[in-house]
This record gives sequence, C-alpha cells and structure tokens, in this order.
Amino acid sequence: MTNNDGNILLALLTGAAIGAGIGILYAPDKGIETRHKIKQKVGETTHDLSERISHAKEELTKTANEKKDAFDRKLDEAISTMSYKADDIIATLERKLEDLKKKNAQFQK
Repeated sequence: MTNNDGNILLALLTGAAIGAGIGILYAPDKGIETRHKIKQKVGETTHDLSERISHAKEELTKTANEKKDAFDRKLDEAISTMSYKADDIIATLERKLEDLKKKNAQFQK
C-alpha cells in the first residue's frame, strides 16, 4: 500500500464518519436515540479502522520481509560471484607469477 493509497483511505473513512455523524444529528429522533446511534457508529468506525490498520500493518510486514529475503539472496549471490572471481584472479596471478619466474630464471642463465 503506497502512502497515497493510505491518504485516500483515510480521507474516505473520515468523510464517511463525518457524513454519518451529520446524518444522525439531523435525523428526527430523540436525543438519547441520536446519542446511541452516534456511539454505535463511532464504535463501528473504530472497529473498521482498527481492522484496516491491522491489515495494512500485516501487509507492510509481509512486504518488508519479502524484500529483506530478496535482498539477502542477492547479497549472497553477489558475495558468491565475487568470491569466484577473486579465486579466478588469484589463479591467473599465480600463473603469471610462475611465467615471470621461468623467464627470470632463463635470463639469469
């Protein structure tokens, strides 16, 4: 979920809560009934918002774990590749050193 999606979701929930509150306040009910409806709507909205936040948190945690695992795999691959290349470079340098030793021995004869 991107930051923009979160802002849109928050705006929609806020708008729905405000709209429901205004609708209840202008309804032709007794005061106690209106207060009961407001309390009920606040409870429902709070529960809905808590569920959405919990779901977003789970999704974010899941995504972060997946990205971490992917990073760990790529890091391991890079280290393995660098290790292989380092071994290859060392072997090449050892061969060059042997060649130089042979040429040096020939020059000293």
